[in-house]
Amino acid sequence: MRRPLLTATAIVAAMSAIPLATAAMAAVDSDTYREFDQFMDVFNRIKSDYVDKVDDKTLIKGAIQGMLTSLDPHSSYVDALDFQNLRIMTEGNYGGLGLTVSMEDGAVKVVAPQEDTPAARAGVKAGDYITHIDGKLIYGDTLDEAIGLMRGKPGTKIALTLVRPGTTKPIDVAMMREVITQKPVKWEVRGQVGYININTFSEATGADTRAAIMAIDKALGHRPLGYVVDLRDNGGGLLTQAIAVSDAFLDHGEIVSQRGREKSDIERYFAKPGDDAHGLPVVVLTNPGTASASEIVAGALQDHHRGLVMGERSFGKGSVQTLLPLGPETALRLTTARYYTPSGRSVQEGGIEPDIAVPQISDPDYKSRPVFREADLRRHLINEVKADNKVLEEDAKTDPRFAATPEQLKKQGIEDFQLYYALKTVARLGGPAQVAAATRVTVKTPAK
Repeated sequence: MRRPLLTATAIVAAMSAIPLATAAMAAVDSDTYREFDQFMDVFNRIKSDYVDKVDDKTLIKGAIQGMLTSLDPHSSYVDALDFQNLRIMTEGNYGGLGLTVSMEDGAVKVVAPQEDTPAARAGVKAGDYITHIDGKLIYGDTLDEAIGLMRGKPGTKIALTLVRPGTTKPIDVAMMREVITQKPVKWEVRGQVGYININTFSEATGADTRAAIMAIDKALGHRPLGYVVDLRDNGGGLLTQAIAVSDAFLDHGEIVSQRGREKSDIERYFAKPGDDAHGLPVVVLTNPGTASASEIVAGALQDHHRGLVMGERSFGKGSVQTLLPLGPETALRLTTARYYTPSGRSVQEGGIEPDIAVPQISDPDYKSRPVFREADLRRHLINEVKADNKVLEEDAKTDPRFAATPEQLKKQGIEDFQLYYALKTVARLGGPAQVAAATRVTVKTPAK
């Protein structure tokens, strides 16, 4: 298991504690000193009167965590286990289920299941709450404890009990742990269309995306009609890799900017000359699980009119977290900036709106299952500039293109309607024969 890193993360290699502490103390006024006195009073009361003995380390760690969680949902204290999870996120493999999870009001919540893992095959969905693991109630346990229970030796059995918003009864699922290998990029050829599935932004995602473009050319013996870039349920990762993936499809212009507290605190990142995809058409697939680094890519390609964004509105995670080391295996994950697309849009709260909205009508409960985004999280950052076009865009008419039922689609061999629709859109450039070739098989076959 791994905690979500739904961030474009910049890692600070080193920092000096003494100058920071000195600067911070210089800014402390008398009222703040009185607050510190109150904090120490509470600390001493707990030490002397709490029903069980509590060590200083536990209390101080809890105070730090409480201070950070009062800021926003993504600032946190990173301990040794968190460091291990971050390494897994960007480098390693582990024995587990393939779930990204978070903690919400004492309950473990599924952010997204990784594609082609035990959790995904068992039907676990984003937004589910895990209440029991192997029959044991985990409500009230820490996220680390829940993660520890779900990880384990590959080949061992595990049972989860889920509560799914919109349903009346708990859902029991059983599965076998597997070695979960980080494969950030997978690709395949559908007719004359190149399909690139990017599921995370780890340290090799940019290079793997470029390799996928080259591999598609080689497999076809020529360039494709265009590409479908799938960013659905991609919770993000490294900022550097979001920039690298965007750069693979752009040959000039700004990719993203990040802006801190001060107006002058702006960093801009630009594309280098040369478009690996040779200017060919691109469709970018998004959904509510498309977050942070994924939104940087979708926003950059949309703003430069380089790609057509299709699917559903993205998560709306528009802040940047920086890791500030505190010790050998501890750090502060602190929100230090907001990021903006090339046109100056902040996706915080609102997310990336698709150019063409395509619902996932192959999902039987797509209408009834609640959707969770950044704006639903407690203490989320507020978007400083909001534009509400819903009244202008509202259309109550049923779109005949999306009238089919999941059962009807399944009979046609369509298990993933959004991907089917995206492939069909690109394949139309080659005529009816290419549309048939790109959409002939069920679109859930494993990618390379």
